[in-house]
Amino acid sequence: MKKVRLEPITPQNFDECIDLKVSEAQTKFVASNLYSIAQTKVYPDMESFAVYDNGQMVGFVMFGFSVNFKRYYLVRLMVDERFQGKGYGRAATLEVIERMRQIEECHQIYLSCVPENTNAERLYKSIGFGRTGEVNEGGEFLMRFVIENNANPKSEI
Repeated sequence: MKKVRLEPITPQNFDECIDLKVSEAQTKFVASNLYSIAQTKVYPDMESFAVYDNGQMVGFVMFGFSVNFKRYYLVRLMVDERFQGKGYGRAATLEVIERMRQIEECHQIYLSCVPENTNAERLYKSIGFGRTGEVNEGGEFLMRFVIENNANPKSEI
C-alpha cells in the first residue's frame, strides 16, 4: 500500500499545488485547489495540505471542523490526473483519518460526495465510510467514518 505525506501549503509549493488538475470529466466533482486554499483563510478551522509521494506532489486535501455543522469533515480530496489510479486517493484519505484520529474530540469524519462520482463513493466505502442518508444543499450525499479507538468504540454510534 502507498504511503504519502501531507505537507503544508507554503510559498515554495503554492504554484505547484494550484497547478494540479483533475481530468476534464472530473472538474464538476471537486473545487479547484486555489479556491480550497482561499477557503482555509476564511474558515480557520479548516486546513489544506499538499499530498506527496517521495518528494513528488501528487494531490491535495482539505479537512477540519465545520463550525456551522459542528462536525469534522474531509472537505476536499483531489489527485492530479497524472497520478490517478495508483492508490494515492486511498493513501491520502487514510492519512487524513490518522491525523484526525489524533484530535480528541473527533469521533466521526464526514464528507460529501457528488452522486455521479461513483469512483469516489467506491473508494470511500472501501475505507469504511457509509452513507448517512443526508443530502446537503448542493445535492451531494453525506458519508461518515466512525473513528474506532479505545476512547470511542464503534458500539457507541
